[in-house]
Amino acid sequence: MKTFFKTLSVFVIATTFLLGSYFGINFFNSKQQVIAAEGDKYKALESFGQTLSLIESSYVDDVEQKEIIYGAIKGMLQSLDPHSTFFTPETYKSFKIGTSGSFGGLGITIGMRDEMITIISPIDDTPAAKAGIKSGDIIIKIEDEPTMGMTLEDATSRMRGKPGTKINITLARKGESEPIEMVIVRDIIKIKSVKYEKIDDIGYIRLAQFQDSSTKEMLEALKALEKENVKGYIFDLRNNSGGLLTEAINISSLFLEKDKTVVYTQDRSKKENHFKTRNIGFRDIDKPIIMIVNEGSASASEILAGAFQDYDRALVIGTNTFGKASVQSIIEMADGSAVKLTTARYYTPLGRSIQGTGVKPDIVVESGTVEIDKSQRFLKESDLTNHLVGENEKKDKDSKGKKDDKKKSSEIIQDGDYQFMSAMQLLNGIIKYGKTNK
Repeated sequence: MKTFFKTLSVFVIATTFLLGSYFGINFFNSKQQVIAAEGDKYKALESFGQTLSLIESSYVDDVEQKEIIYGAIKGMLQSLDPHSTFFTPETYKSFKIGTSGSFGGLGITIGMRDEMITIISPIDDTPAAKAGIKSGDIIIKIEDEPTMGMTLEDATSRMRGKPGTKINITLARKGESEPIEMVIVRDIIKIKSVKYEKIDDIGYIRLAQFQDSSTKEMLEALKALEKENVKGYIFDLRNNSGGLLTEAINISSLFLEKDKTVVYTQDRSKKENHFKTRNIGFRDIDKPIIMIVNEGSASASEILAGAFQDYDRALVIGTNTFGKASVQSIIEMADGSAVKLTTARYYTPLGRSIQGTGVKPDIVVESGTVEIDKSQRFLKESDLTNHLVGENEKKDKDSKGKKDDKKKSSEIIQDGDYQFMSAMQLLNGIIKYGKTNK
C-alpha cells in the first residue's frame, strides 16, 4: 500500500508538471507560491489516500482498486464542465466507433444540461428521428433505469447495441405533462451528411453533420445545382450537432474569400490560434444564402453560422443555436483509457463568444408547420359565372397548369415547414431586390 501511494504521488506530480508545461503555465514565478501550492497538493493527496484506504478496509463489499481510481478521475473531470470526461478502455472503444460515421444505435446526439441527459439533436433518417425524438427532450429513464447520476458515456453505452434489438427509453418534453415512453429498434447508423435538391430557382442543401466526407458531398451538391442554374442557396443546419472542425473550415472556404478567419481559439494562456479559409478548388462568394438554424445546431454548425453572419455572407434565420463554444482535446492513456479535456474557447471572426448564448439569428422564425385550408379562400372575379375574361387570364391558367404538372413535392422538406417557407420567401426577395453580402 505504501508503494502504491509513493507511485501515485510521483505520477500526480509528473502529470501536473507535464500538463502545466503543455498549457504554458510558469510554475516558477514565485518560489514561495510553488511551495504553498505543493503543500496544498500533498494535503489533498493525503486525503485521497486516506479515503482510498478507508474504502479498501471498511467498505461493505470488496471493490476493485482500479475501479475506485477510475471513478475518482471521472469525478475530477466532471467537476470541471459538462464536456470534460473520462473514458474507461471499454467506453473509449465505443466512443471511437461512434465517430467513424457508421455504428449501431438510435441516432441521437446528447449533452448534459442542468445535470440531466438532454437530446441536442436527432440525426436525420435514424430510428430516433423516425420515432419523433426532438431536440430538448430529456432522457429520464433507459430500460426503466433512472438516468439521474449517469454520465453521458454511460448513457451512450447503454443505448448502443446490436442492430434489430429493442430499447425502451422514457422522455420528459417541454409542454407535455406526462413522461413519454418509446420503444425504439436499434439500427446501423450510417450518416449521409449532405442532401440537396432544386426547388424553383433555389438550391436547398441540408447539412446534417460534419463528417469526414462532408466537403466532398457538398462539392458534389454544388456542382449539380450549378448545372441547374440556381440563383441562391438555403443551407439547413437545423439539428446539426456539429462534428469535425476541419470540415466546417473547408465548407466555409467554398463561400468565403480566401485567407479569411473562420474561427479562432484561445487557450488558458490567451494564445490565439486562427483557422482560415483554404483553397478547395471551388468558391462562390456571390450567390445569396439563407441559413436556417435552431437550438439543435451546435458546435461546428455554430462556427459556420457565426462566420457567415460576421462576414454578411448569409442571412441567418430560425431560433438561437445550442451555445457550445469550447474545444475538447482527447488524450489517450497507457492502459487504453482516455481523458477528454476542455482546452480552449472559440470565437467568431469578429471576436464574439457564443458560449452559453448561441448564435442569435438575424431574423427569429419559430419552428412549426403551416396548414393551408384551400376550402377557405376569398371569392375572386375569375370565380364569377360569365365574368369578363382578361387578355392574360387564359395564358396564366395554361402556364400554371403546365407548371403544376411538372412540380413534385420535396423529398427532404416537411410539408408546411414554416421556417423553410420563410427562408424561401426571404431568398426570393433577396434575389429580386438585392444580396445579403456587402
